Amino acid sequence: MGHSDLDPAIHERLPWNAGKNVGPKRPLKPRDIWAIRFYLDEHKRLRDRALFDLAIDSKLRGCDLVKIRIGDLMSAGSFRDRATVIQQKTGRPVQFEIMSEARKSLKAWLDRRGGTIRDFVFPSRIDYRGHLSTRQYARLVDEWVSTIGLDKREYGTH
Repeated sequence: MGHSDLDPAIHERLPWNAGKNVGPKRPLKPRDIWAIRFYLDEHKRLRDRALFDLAIDSKLRGCDLVKIRIGDLMSAGSFRDRATVIQQKTGRPVQFEIMSEARKSLKAWLDRRGGTIRDFVFPSRIDYRGHLSTRQYARLVDEWVSTIGLDKREYGTH
């Protein structure tokens, strides 16, 4: 279902990706990571800090990150050294280490949040049994990146 080059309306139509960034997004630099951590600490945003630290450590896609349960990170009341998550896109298990910064922020968040090992680490505000939506996570990442003066269109959730 192509269009004729003789049709004058075709020459006025812009391509779908005109003016948009396509391809892989840029990674955050270490100083950007520390700037976002400082911002989240300054504004006492425990959940966001824990979410950010876990995202940095795990390098998971947003859809996999928001579905992590407390039992994936903890066993017998303490944090695991390594956590394993099955990726939604590939169906393969991915193992990652939980570093000290993430442990500290996750402990502060989970002490405030409470819950059992079957609960999501980052629950939804709308459905208390559900998890934070991938779209809401993307909005948070956009906000964090914008607050430190970066262009949110150049950075993604993965």
